Amino acid sequence: MCRACGAETPRWQGQCPQCEEWNTLERSEQVGARAAPRAASNRAPLVLTDGAAPGARIAAGSAELDRVLGGGIVPGSVVLLGGDPGIGKSTLLLQVAAAVARGAPVLYATGEESAAQVGARASRLGLSAPGLEIAPESDLETILDGARSARAALLIIDSIQTVHSAQLAASAGGVAQLRECAATIVRHAKSSGTAVFIIGHVTREGTIAGPKVLEHLVDTVLYFESDAGSRYRIVRATKNRFGAVNELAFFAMTEGGLREVANPSAIFLARSQPVAPGSIVTVAREGGRPLLVEIQGLVDPMRFGNPRRVAQGLDATRLAMLLAVLNRHAGLSLQDHDVFANVVGGLSLGETASDLPVLLALASSLRDRALPATLIAFGEVGLTGEVRPVAYGEERLREAAKQGFKTALVAEDNLPRKPVEGITAIGVSRLADAVARAFA
Repeated sequence: MCRACGAETPRWQGQCPQCEEWNTLERSEQVGARAAPRAASNRAPLVLTDGAAPGARIAAGSAELDRVLGGGIVPGSVVLLGGDPGIGKSTLLLQVAAAVARGAPVLYATGEESAAQVGARASRLGLSAPGLEIAPESDLETILDGARSARAALLIIDSIQTVHSAQLAASAGGVAQLRECAATIVRHAKSSGTAVFIIGHVTREGTIAGPKVLEHLVDTVLYFESDAGSRYRIVRATKNRFGAVNELAFFAMTEGGLREVANPSAIFLARSQPVAPGSIVTVAREGGRPLLVEIQGLVDPMRFGNPRRVAQGLDATRLAMLLAVLNRHAGLSLQDHDVFANVVGGLSLGETASDLPVLLALASSLRDRALPATLIAFGEVGLTGEVRPVAYGEERLREAAKQGFKTALVAEDNLPRKPVEGITAIGVSRLADAVARAFA
């Protein structure tokens, strides 16, 4: 059985014949066992306007998590949360369970820990809620029966890989069990109106373990991200039927659990003083918010072999293209230099607004001249050397002004109609002009 799409084949082979993924076929432990037939539903179809009114959302007890979910927890929705071991998935959802349980019944089902272990963690975090019930259970039917009897507004399952259904002969964590359990949970959530959070383990590649259909069945998919050794955590929405995709929530891991980061830009702005050559700040837009991010560039004469091009948090292919533009249209050749570019804080930037600041940071490192500490820049750079505008330019300028930056190098079409208080925007149309203005 293919763990990516769930397709079955009579024998093992290197490539799945359905989804054409390589090395995803695994021996299925399901021996002819099928789920018991379900009774037909007697519900008649609804008019679109009859089912269009959403119920009131449930506050998760965290403004950052509510932002990622699109404004709160939607009754009847199913949210899948994945992340590396020990990153804080269980801690976050236990805090959410305690917050929701102050006003509605909540069932926390765990197949990995005992009730005493969950209670000890809640005591360590200082959590107490009379409406929170713990079910150390891995049988799915028993968990859902408990949620019905408690009339739970929120059900948390930790984790989907430990849950099994008695209707299948396969072991817990197998492709068949994951697919059937996920489908049963979704049916329960839609029919009862109970919101469900599911914790999912991840593979070595960072994707949620199990068939890809698991992510297709749920309403929202959240990923927990963190750099090794960092106390900061990022929750990213990669799928959301009730809100924006790629929205971010920022948390800091403390002795008392996960705490919201009120000013996320401060995470990425811990710059050395005075500012060293090769450093510049840009305004990235992640999800629905602007974030000030430091970009560092290092240019070093090549010692031997071919010049190296290393990018952390940036697209390495685009970096190579930008270096060619820098050479052709700004007269700065780096063909005999190793080039390193890095986004401070472990954030990955996928938008083109980082083009201009990356090139300015590399020019600063090459000339060994520091850029002004109060300068920011953003803009897309084209192959002909033009600086192109990016979306939400005025919003980015306002965020930079809030953080104390005084000057901004932007595309001419990004100049605001009315001046933004506290910051001076300088419009440039060509890369050579931007480099000259930055070092003026």
